[in-house]
Amino acid sequence: MLRIYFTAEDLARTRVASTIGAAAETYYSLEMLCRRSLPVPFQRWRATVAGRLGEDTGPLTALMPARGPGLDLLALVGDSPDIDHAVEALLRAPRIRVRRELEPVAVRPAHMSWARAVAEGDADARRLLAAGLVACHRVAVAPYWAASQSQLDVVRAQYARTFLEGGVDALLASLSPPLVRWRPPVLEVRYPRPVEVHLGGRGLILVPTLFSWREFSLLYDPYDDASVPRLTVPAVTDPATGAALWHPRGSVADGALGVLLGRTRAAALRVAADGCSTTELAARLGVSLAAVSQHTKALRDARLITTSRRGGSVLHMATALGRELLDGNR
Repeated sequence: MLRIYFTAEDLARTRVASTIGAAAETYYSLEMLCRRSLPVPFQRWRATVAGRLGEDTGPLTALMPARGPGLDLLALVGDSPDIDHAVEALLRAPRIRVRRELEPVAVRPAHMSWARAVAEGDADARRLLAAGLVACHRVAVAPYWAASQSQLDVVRAQYARTFLEGGVDALLASLSPPLVRWRPPVLEVRYPRPVEVHLGGRGLILVPTLFSWREFSLLYDPYDDASVPRLTVPAVTDPATGAALWHPRGSVADGALGVLLGRTRAAALRVAADGCSTTELAARLGVSLAAVSQHTKALRDARLITTSRRGGSVLHMATALGRELLDGNR
């Protein structure tokens, strides 16, 4: 059992985040794939994904633990929903930070030398790990990321309504009963081991996560007393919700919108509905970066998307007109 102790200041500072980020969700998806008994809502997803993971995903899958906690990519690279931003953060992460995150991970003996190379700051090992993260994301997460973000937004909106109607007390009481029980001032969460946490005025961040099923994780930086702990809460709670996620959003391009814009551009507009980078768009559509540039230019000229630069990446986002077309096509 996990017991989280709140003060009045903690309650005032409790909030909800939109996602744990593309990198952490990717790692969670690998943990889901490794489960012997997969929950019903994720069986169709694994049937599609499992056979597509190639050797290029090995650098990340090698860091899956034989037992105990896994790698905390949220603490290591942040919660950006853009995998390109996550990769940039991973490549820039201080060596001491990487070593600290890897130390508690019980890597299998066959992969110990690889994990040691990553922990000791080997530049080639770090780049291979980043490439493995991208490869895993491309197969296991990217085709479903737009629908996943929509589901996370639905859960977050439900939390917001509960908070507006009953305050933080009602919000904590609504979290996945009977797996979570709010007994003021303690939040009790079903957990694989006994843990007691006193927030000490820092508050708590609730984060809906896609690739988890009736499991919760408390994520925090043990080396930073000021960091706010995050409690991951499953966003998929029933088979119907899961089934709706495993249809790549680009499939609507076969309808009237595909006739109007062309199949690939209609699919590009659908992917851009929730924002995406050029690299992600190419991976989702299965086309080259040069082809993506042509399609995004055409959509931008038609005022269906906007393009902006975020750090070292380019972000494409559907405009209000583009969203109206998508809504009408749906």
